Amino acid sequence: MVIADSPRLQGEDFEHIQLMAETGEKLPPIWVHRPSRKVIDGVHRVRAAVVRGRADIDVRFFHGSEADVFLLSVFANTKHGLPLSQEDRVAAARRVFTTHPEWSDRMVASLTGLSPRRVAAMRGRLTAGTPQPTRRIGRDGRSRPVDSAQGRQRAAELIRENPAASLREIARAAGISPATVADVRNRLDRGDVPVPQGALPEKARENVLAEVPAESPSPGKGREAALDLSSIFDRLRRDPSLRFSDTGRSLLRMFDAVRVALREQEEVLQSLPPHCRTIMAELSCGYAQVLQTFGEELKVAQQARVELQRASAG
Repeated sequence: MVIADSPRLQGEDFEHIQLMAETGEKLPPIWVHRPSRKVIDGVHRVRAAVVRGRADIDVRFFHGSEADVFLLSVFANTKHGLPLSQEDRVAAARRVFTTHPEWSDRMVASLTGLSPRRVAAMRGRLTAGTPQPTRRIGRDGRSRPVDSAQGRQRAAELIRENPAASLREIARAAGISPATVADVRNRLDRGDVPVPQGALPEKARENVLAEVPAESPSPGKGREAALDLSSIFDRLRRDPSLRFSDTGRSLLRMFDAVRVALREQEEVLQSLPPHCRTIMAELSCGYAQVLQTFGEELKVAQQARVELQRASAG
């Protein structure tokens, strides 16, 4: 067997080897790359077997490529045994950026045990100024564009050309998810740009905004929107199918709490301790994004149901 190319920067932990050797318990099988005989996972177990005076150890063989050997080694060592150090995980992520640049941040994070946010920050620093793939592969094996702005703009064009097209048809043609298409359609319906301003480069943002007619802000628009939402809520809470189900009651309680907070917004703003305002703002914006995604998924589900009914009727 060959022991090389370990993801552990500091090498083997001899204290851990001694502890394993002294337990007397049966050592779990190790993973070995069949073509190269390289130990993928279980170096400490091999050393512990030697300390015990053993000449053999149980083995599971991996028949994949050399490129996948390191990946499997990293993944195995983040899930059991002596965990990789933070330094080991960071070094592994850097290597994956080179060997698998098409992997998404969440894919790299799931392999190395780092957070997706940290992986994204590392990638941004390490790959700045170097060409990168325009699409990335996620944990579900699907390829998605790195920059969704182009896909959103393409979806907007398709919606204008064929308003009756289904979300999934547009999603396939534009290379984005049905939920994103639903958001684009909602934005167009209310006269907004198809791409959130923060997702566009500064110059492109100016060009897109120049095409949208400006509206004079109305001081009462926020209050009118709150009244509209309140009337929708009043109608929903009278619906027996919601009132007499656990899911319905949970949703009604949640929206009722939001309605109360909006009604007492001025008082809340005045009475909230200054040191809590920033974190409360982040929490509010975060939940707003979660609820927006939830709303988009509901619209996708309803649209799919409508399309299925049309297909059945036809």
